[in-house]
Amino acid sequence: MSGRAQLMWDEAVTGYDFGPSHPMDPVRLDLTRRLVGAFGLDRELEIVAAKPAGESTLRLVHREDYIDAVKAVSADPAGADGSYGLGTVDDPAFAGMHEVSALIAGQSVGAAEAVWRGDAEHAVNFAGGLHHAMPGGAAGFCVYNDASLAIARLLELGAERVAYVDVDVHHGDGVQAAFWTDPRVLTVSLHEHPRTLFPQTGWPEETGAGAGE
Repeated sequence: MSGRAQLMWDEAVTGYDFGPSHPMDPVRLDLTRRLVGAFGLDRELEIVAAKPAGESTLRLVHREDYIDAVKAVSADPAGADGSYGLGTVDDPAFAGMHEVSALIAGQSVGAAEAVWRGDAEHAVNFAGGLHHAMPGGAAGFCVYNDASLAIARLLELGAERVAYVDVDVHHGDGVQAAFWTDPRVLTVSLHEHPRTLFPQTGWPEETGAGAGE
């Protein structure tokens, strides 16, 4: 990596916890941060904690009614009934869900802003990558789509072209959906064949619509 890099980190992101039986255990975040320290990488970059994404930022991608629903189940997890994808097997509701999800989103938005301003040449938020969240619903362990929000913030700042490259084994369907008709954003996803893996999308013919095709 050339140039100054930023690691976006706030220990509170480990509160993104769907429960002890859920496969997305937040311990992976703590262990990754420890690994960074064990290799001495934290001496080669700047560690920055960004603010949680505010409601105006979240609304760049997510519908207001969905944000309200996340807030509601965050305050009362027992009231989640599966609406908006909240309270499902993949996305069980938990106390503080809105706050920690907004915090993770804020780290990715902060990373994008740092690169845009020239404060860093590279920035990473390894708590992020929640690429399945849709504008109006949670999906695939993802509540707020931090990748889409970072892209939307770059566009808001004046970026004319953004290329998003997703190397997760799962298709980056939420990011694709957010910018399906936007000619400013190119989404490229490298993933396992849709026939064999969630979310069963990401076929070659999925090339956008309208001006975004």
